[in-house]
Amino acid sequence: MPSVRPATRLAAAAALAALPAAAVAGPFTATEMMRLKRLSEPQVSPDGTRVVFVQTEVDLAANAKQSDLWMVPVAGGEPRRLTGSPVSESRPRWSPDGRRIAFVAPSDGKPQIHLLDLAGGEPQAATAFAGGVSSVSWIDDGRLLVRAEVFPACGADDACNGERLEALERPSSARAYDSLLYRHWDTWEDGRREHLFAVTLADGQATDLTPGPDEVPPFSLGGPDGFAVSPDGQEVCFSRKEEKTAAWSTNGDVWVVPSAGGQPRRVAHGPGDEGGCQYSPDGRLLAWRMQERDGYESDRWQLLVMDRASGDVRNLTAGFDRQVDSFTFAPDSRTLYLTAEDQGQGRVFTVPVSGGAVTRVLEGGSFGDLSVLPGGKTIVATHTTFTQPTEIVRLGADGRAVARVTRVNDATLAPFRLRPGESVTYAGAGGQEVQAWVVKPPGFDPAKKYPLVVLIHGGPQGAWSNGWSYRWNPQAYAAAGYVVFMPNPTGSIGWGQAFTDAIRGDWGGKVYEDIMKGTDYAESLPYVDATRTVAAGASFGGYMVDWIAGHTDRFRALVTHDGVFDVVSMYGSTEELWFPEWDLEGTYWTNAETYARWNPRAFVTSFKTPTLVVHGERDYRVPVEQGLAMFTALQRQGVPSRLLVFPDENHWVLKPANSVRWHEEVLGWLDRWSRKEPRP
Repeated sequence: MPSVRPATRLAAAAALAALPAAAVAGPFTATEMMRLKRLSEPQVSPDGTRVVFVQTEVDLAANAKQSDLWMVPVAGGEPRRLTGSPVSESRPRWSPDGRRIAFVAPSDGKPQIHLLDLAGGEPQAATAFAGGVSSVSWIDDGRLLVRAEVFPACGADDACNGERLEALERPSSARAYDSLLYRHWDTWEDGRREHLFAVTLADGQATDLTPGPDEVPPFSLGGPDGFAVSPDGQEVCFSRKEEKTAAWSTNGDVWVVPSAGGQPRRVAHGPGDEGGCQYSPDGRLLAWRMQERDGYESDRWQLLVMDRASGDVRNLTAGFDRQVDSFTFAPDSRTLYLTAEDQGQGRVFTVPVSGGAVTRVLEGGSFGDLSVLPGGKTIVATHTTFTQPTEIVRLGADGRAVARVTRVNDATLAPFRLRPGESVTYAGAGGQEVQAWVVKPPGFDPAKKYPLVVLIHGGPQGAWSNGWSYRWNPQAYAAAGYVVFMPNPTGSIGWGQAFTDAIRGDWGGKVYEDIMKGTDYAESLPYVDATRTVAAGASFGGYMVDWIAGHTDRFRALVTHDGVFDVVSMYGSTEELWFPEWDLEGTYWTNAETYARWNPRAFVTSFKTPTLVVHGERDYRVPVEQGLAMFTALQRQGVPSRLLVFPDENHWVLKPANSVRWHEEVLGWLDRWSRKEPRP
């Protein structure tokens, strides 16, 4: 029988979500969500007493976001703004002596490194790269490690880079390519690559530490940095993939190079991806994440440590059947703290560097950005739940005594009385237990009947986790009067690698059955009106909506956002080919049977459900033609449908006004059909 259980929380973690009593406000809409302050990139000072972080605020009228640097004592207190210029600042990093903060901000139209002296004065630009920079770390008090995009033939020659950038502004707008990748995520390639540079502050001299045609570190949508500096400042580690195979291979390696420049040396060379390197505080060890299988971006991330003197490597998480998301060393270099997606929560674990059991120390919501303070007794982290956007917390190294350091959104959210997610389980395909989240409307009355919205996550190797989102936030649907059901079906991360792997070659199989049985379960809840069920999803969730459209008419309405409609044409126009080649077990000419079997396009004659199709024109992962083809198939057959296109968005809808419009359109479409009289 299906079971219902509250989302597991330690008492201390539960207290984090407590909000002061306040009068109930109107519904929590996308417009209200834009009022929230978005915290990111917390960095603890070398002495462990202060945290600098980025706070982003939205100006909806200007359709803009403004990011500034703020600082707060680790002990708690009122945050203090450090920067307030009209441009946005990001990537703050403390100098080793704790006197200055380096950060990225525009200068003359290009992002450059700036330095803020905490003793006083205005920030000063420290770099002037022709193409700008993207990130920074400190090598020592007199040198910076800077990531900048340059032409490989130019390297650190800024005049050369400037001339080549000017040459790109030629009268003809044509682009010509001789190999893959010719575009990536939302950008067409122009010949530049990210390299790491050592920049001397005294004279601005830059040394290219990673020359050549490869991107350093490789493109990533998340996860740890792909580079780090040794404690003595003498060495830099980084990850790198070979450019010639970047479109179909995930194989990346860890390298080291002297910070003064020299020949890089590869220290990790496995068949899969390796990256996210970090040095231990005592400098003896180098740690990184590793995947065993090439071409599989969702293979299990494992944590390795290498003795730098002997070169001996130890796998610390070989028996830990979860993905290592991020990690950090304790100050004594004897323990590593890590975060991992675990059954719908972003939990914190520890493991000795000498090897041993991986031990859970903290749960309840999602934690990240771990920093262990000097002395090793206190951790600073970020924390988020379904009811709380990211805030900074501190806690004991044993997971106890959790306390909030920031409370920047409490007053704004208090009147809405958002309800936490409830974790439920039900029997899915083959009797396999499947977990899902249920979020109820504010002011929920168990005697009433509510329409149901089923939200389908992307990936497909992803998960709905107990955390806040500004894109697919269940609170916006719950506040609109829906019971929200968020299943984590076959292919989801956090229930062991075998469960994640099981979707390969089976895109419309077990995962579809899991979602249908989950919908059965949700519709059986006494407060759900089973005649008014709708569904929505993006990316692979959009693929699944397209698949659902051809296999059932049980839903009153559907929303497909950046979904895959035709797996064959998708293969020919996407950029990272390892996605279809892994998940569909080859190319469409070497495995035509699998592509044909799981192609939504083959089932268009069964389309009957009113469907909203949403797509971004700058989405090169799932190109816009996929959405256009879905809409055409619906329209040509007379199925009620609507097309919503964002010319200036990629795979995600990020601009404030576009986000509000997206929510209005999606909820308006669902309301239009779910509020009508039930079908006979």
